[in-house]
Order: sequence, then C-alpha cells, then structure tokens
Amino acid sequence: MSFTLRVGAVMAGALLLTACAHGGDQASGGTGTFPFGKRNPDKAAAAAPAGIGVNAFLWRASLDTLSFMPLASADPFGGVIITDWYANPEKPDERFKATVYILDTRLRADGVSVTVFKQVKDTAGGWTNAPVSGQTDVDVENAILTRARQLKLSTINVKG
Repeated sequence: MSFTLRVGAVMAGALLLTACAHGGDQASGGTGTFPFGKRNPDKAAAAAPAGIGVNAFLWRASLDTLSFMPLASADPFGGVIITDWYANPEKPDERFKATVYILDTRLRADGVSVTVFKQVKDTAGGWTNAPVSGQTDVDVENAILTRARQLKLSTINVKG
C-alpha cells in the first residue's frame, strides 16, 4: 500500500473517529420526531447511529499506541488495524508487525485483541518467522486499554 493511501486511510479513520466522538447517546430514547410526525432535527441527530462500528476510545487508543509502526490498513467499521513491518533502528536484525482486533462497541478489557508477529534475519539476510512471547500481546493490549481509559477520562473531565 502506498504512503499516500496509508495517510488517506488514517485521515479517514480520524475523521470518522472525530465525527462519532461527538455523537449523541442512543440510550436517551426517542425517535427524533415529535408526536404528530414533525421532525425534530436535534433529537434525530442524537439518536442517529454512530459512524464507527467499534468503541471509539479503543480505536483511537490502538492507533495512538501503535503510531510508531507504519500502518498497512485500518478498518474502523470492522475494527481491524494491521501495521506493516517495523524494525527498531537499534536492532535492525529483527522486525515486528501487529494486528489489532477491536471486538466490542463498549470499552471493556475483552474488547481488544492483539497479535504481534516477529521476524529475524537469517545468515543469508532473509527474514524468518520467530516466536513472540504471549506476554507481548497482553502488554500491547494493556497499553491500548490504559490509553483508552485516559481518553475516556479526558472527555468526562471536559464535559464535567
């Protein structure tokens, strides 16, 4: 995927995230109409479904947490983020790739799943798959959840 497409995908995701972060609460009830069929645009906007298919805090936190890695694809409706390979300049003989699945519309600990892949250079200079500690996936998930909580608290503090 070209750099321009990656930047476009990130910007589209950010626009969707921004749009739905200020959306109304569907739990407030009502259909957006007055009793005799007259339309109430304020209530209709508040009852409109969100423009993103997953929890906005988890989505944003995932992008923030993995921002140091190049983005291969991001689907805000399906809740899938796939990074491209990233090699730490201090360890150029190994590289990592991550896939994040956001599994819920609520901010929950089981609402995010991360898989990290690792490759190391062999003696011929090619890349071969290497095992990754299961704790690595959990550590990235915990970092995403911590960031998501920070984002949620920052919006609560702004409103209060």
